[in-house]
Amino acid sequence: MLRADLLHLKNGHWRNLLLTGGATLALLGAAGLSDFARAHALLVNASPSLPCWAIWLTRGAEPGKGDLVLFVPPRSDLLQRHFGKEPGLFGKRVLGMPGEHVTREGRQFFVNGVPVALAKATTRTGEPLALGPTGTIPKGCYFVGTAHKDGFDSRYAAIGWICRPRILGTGRAIL
Repeated sequence: MLRADLLHLKNGHWRNLLLTGGATLALLGAAGLSDFARAHALLVNASPSLPCWAIWLTRGAEPGKGDLVLFVPPRSDLLQRHFGKEPGLFGKRVLGMPGEHVTREGRQFFVNGVPVALAKATTRTGEPLALGPTGTIPKGCYFVGTAHKDGFDSRYAAIGWICRPRILGTGRAIL
């Protein structure tokens, strides 16, 4: 889950980041680059499932295989129990593109025969996890995931395919 706040940065780094970001935004505004500001955002990553502290979002960018996509997850009871009523944005890598074929053997998922993700049987609290979709990825949809063992992504039915209307754009990890 990603948060657009800077509250959890430590040792005064937040102040430096705010000052630098504020100065950059002021320069962009003075230069008349408001379109740039509307098309981009800096998001702070609050999830251990991605190995970066922040993500630079380009709104509306078309995802490609391997790209980081930022999306609004589908509503589900399981998601709300584990991430709250309004879980915020999710960031995952595109593992499968429209028209590619997703299969499963046991809990191992494959895209076009290549292993991409292993699904857990239960959540960290012991709730059973229903497996995500298989078959041909529909037009405008993606199979998304992360290498993190506890990542909540297309491996699970509560997330499933992520289709274009849910996607805000692509991201570039800031390490």
